[in-house]
Amino acid sequence: PGDWGATITNPSSASEPQVSPMLAVGDATAAVQFYKAAFDANVLWYIEGDGGKESVAIAGLLIHGAPFFLAEESPGNGTRSPDSAGFTTVRIELFVDDPVAMHARAIAAGAVEGSAVREHTHPTLGPRPIKRMLQGSVIDPSGHRWLIGKFLE
Repeated sequence: PGDWGATITNPSSASEPQVSPMLAVGDATAAVQFYKAAFDANVLWYIEGDGGKESVAIAGLLIHGAPFFLAEESPGNGTRSPDSAGFTTVRIELFVDDPVAMHARAIAAGAVEGSAVREHTHPTLGPRPIKRMLQGSVIDPSGHRWLIGKFLE
């Protein structure tokens, strides 16, 4: 993004590798506004596209220190949003102190409820113990499923 004129903000000083999703959206400006309203996201950078096959709007954002990115869909390059494709293959997990409030905030900002926030047991594999969790889900306006929750123990 620096080569394209964006101002870069390093989301972490960690020297370890990071994984950050890049979400395909139908309208980058609307998506940025949704994520700001729903999840208190901060915009690191935003680059306008010209609407052409090779130039779509993209943005870098942070949700409480966790970086993620979005780009407008580009069917000519094989990229479609879940809303446009009719399905999603990814669930994005958002861990917060108050899942009930964040879930309600996302719905107020335009998300559709996927499931109500409720307490359940989260089975884990391997050496970790089973954990109790408070979690619900929403579908954002671009069709991405967000699971919003926290571990209770």
